[in-house]
Amino acid sequence: MENALSPSPADEIAGRVASLYVYPIKSCRGISLSQASLTPTGFRWDRNWLIVNSKGRGLTQRVEPKLSLIEVEMPKHAFAQDWEPDNNSNMVVRAPGMDVLKVSLAKPEKIADGVSVWEWFGSALDEGEEASNWFTTFVGKPCRLVRFDSDSETRPVDPNYAPGHFAMFSDMYPFLLISQGSLDALNELLKEPVPISRFRPNILVDGCEPFAEDLWTEILIDNFTFHGVKLCSRCKVPTVNQDTGIGGEEPIETLRSFRSDKVLQPQKKPQGKIYFGQNMVWKHGFGDGITKTIEIGDSVFVLRKLSSPTEAAT
Repeated sequence: MENALSPSPADEIAGRVASLYVYPIKSCRGISLSQASLTPTGFRWDRNWLIVNSKGRGLTQRVEPKLSLIEVEMPKHAFAQDWEPDNNSNMVVRAPGMDVLKVSLAKPEKIADGVSVWEWFGSALDEGEEASNWFTTFVGKPCRLVRFDSDSETRPVDPNYAPGHFAMFSDMYPFLLISQGSLDALNELLKEPVPISRFRPNILVDGCEPFAEDLWTEILIDNFTFHGVKLCSRCKVPTVNQDTGIGGEEPIETLRSFRSDKVLQPQKKPQGKIYFGQNMVWKHGFGDGITKTIEIGDSVFVLRKLSSPTEAAT
């Protein structure tokens, strides 16, 4: 059985899944889904691809904010349970002023060595010259598009927080969960409200108190157990307007006033971190290989939680 834990009457119904997102190409626009297939490394198709520079280093909106303008479209049935691509299946990539790029979902034969993203270094699958030329033209510097090679590579997450778990090209962990309540609380403090796309979550939950997710260490979504392993430390990407590719100061400046480590965990030496969202791993993300999905409307049960943000892993 997938999960021996079942909600008991004492378990807290925290809310429901309001939105699901995947970001097939790291730091490009996401795709909103009605259902998403679980894999040990995150939702299927999430951060499978990475744009790298001439040195093989992964590009993100931190340095190239215009990546937010790149739209990605997957085949109509790509998110259906058990769907497999054929030789005619393509990922379609669009950006302002650019011709449409089609990237075959068939496994490329060329290998790109020396690929790195954050602490990880390894090889990846090279998507070829047409994709390279397209991204080079749009970004304005030599680029290549590479795909995570799950047949020959693994990327462990920090074993201090989630030993035995792995990611593809996501920043650090397979899943990021944020609540609508947290976004609403932030937007009440901003002169110009920001959409959830600024924070690039995989799972948006509605129906709980603002920042309730800070405390969640074990939750159940449609009988799948997720562990909250570490609050998400935010960089400057949330300051990038995802519709224009232009950066600013907000919402990070406002978040600093009430979501910094200095405020949330005054007992610890401040590191200048700002937190918004909970990084998660899927507890039973290994085994029989049967596709598993969660969908909008699924109940979220809290099985275990902390009593205060001061206890949260950061």
